[in-house]
Amino acid sequence: MDNLKRVIVDFKKLTPEVLKLLVEKYPDGYDDLNIITFKNAQGERIEAVEVTTEDTKYLVKISAKLETTMANYDEDDYEDFEDDDPDAVVDPDIIPEEGDLDDED
Repeated sequence: MDNLKRVIVDFKKLTPEVLKLLVEKYPDGYDDLNIITFKNAQGERIEAVEVTTEDTKYLVKISAKLETTMANYDEDDYEDFEDDDPDAVVDPDIIPEEGDLDDED
């Protein structure tokens, strides 16, 4: 039995540090063999992938947003943010496309 702190992370709370760990551990993405399934305190079925630091085991809930963010990961995108800033990881559904940016008049 390990003495690691266990943290369940939803996409909304994903930090640059945890995202980087995910990309390093699963450089080609994760597959069914990497997914851990468990029930949370409310009895809901949760599917997650695991990454570990020296003192913490993170179970990151899987989602289409997580897959897209991992696939598009570029460490330079997060250089202006703290490693533990959950606001640094942007929802891929709200990132504007280049053609969608309106010039101000």
